Amino acid sequence: MKAGLKALVLPVALLVAAEAAVRISGTTSQAIAAPTAVAVALAEALMDGSLLAATRDTLFGAFAGLALGSVLGLALGILLGLVKPLDRLMEITIEAVRPIPSVAVIPIAMLALGFGYGMEIAIVAFACLWPMLILSRSAITGIEPRLLEVARALRLSLLQRVFKIVLPAALPRIIVAFRLAAGIALVVAVTVEIAANPLGLGYGILIAQQSLRPELMLAYLLWIGVVGLLVNALLAWGQGRLFGRAALATANS
Repeated sequence: MKAGLKALVLPVALLVAAEAAVRISGTTSQAIAAPTAVAVALAEALMDGSLLAATRDTLFGAFAGLALGSVLGLALGILLGLVKPLDRLMEITIEAVRPIPSVAVIPIAMLALGFGYGMEIAIVAFACLWPMLILSRSAITGIEPRLLEVARALRLSLLQRVFKIVLPAALPRIIVAFRLAAGIALVVAVTVEIAANPLGLGYGILIAQQSLRPELMLAYLLWIGVVGLLVNALLAWGQGRLFGRAALATANS
């Protein structure tokens, strides 16, 4: 409890300093607003439902893309981790495609899928696929070789090896990869909405900027931080419930 209160000292001090600086300078900047004005704008957006509706749209696109990208990335990671010749064959292709920024895919997705959820989900899935693929493949290759030797001695099929040996052994690191992908999903969803997709929190920031309302723009930014904090806290809680103290050691390794 005391540690949590100490962690709030610096943010509160910065807010007080920002409020004082804005009040003393009397600035009418189109990019800066007093923290109290931001708080009022945030409360108004919550009361009229616009902020919650935008949050719903963003989370739908982010979570749907996260689910699609995670499933594909996990499947490919397991396959490449178990089948070494295929891993070597795909290495150059993966390393060539992986560095492509997700925002660079927006024009292609717009031509193929148009505006709306489909485009956003596809781009988020593209961004989330790579951390899941790379980290799950690494987790599979890090499994104790004797476990796989036991599976071969027992003549387990590929699917039996995956579900009885591979996934249980690699699951803690796969969960860490999923948490990383979840953070990426939210960032990419908001970015797509700012750049091209007229819905969600990103579009709300864009409209506030075009309306010359810095307090509302900053309120949206603050709310996105709160949403990200809550999503990460929920995933960390779930990870802790599944793995206990081992989860913290895995996450920090």
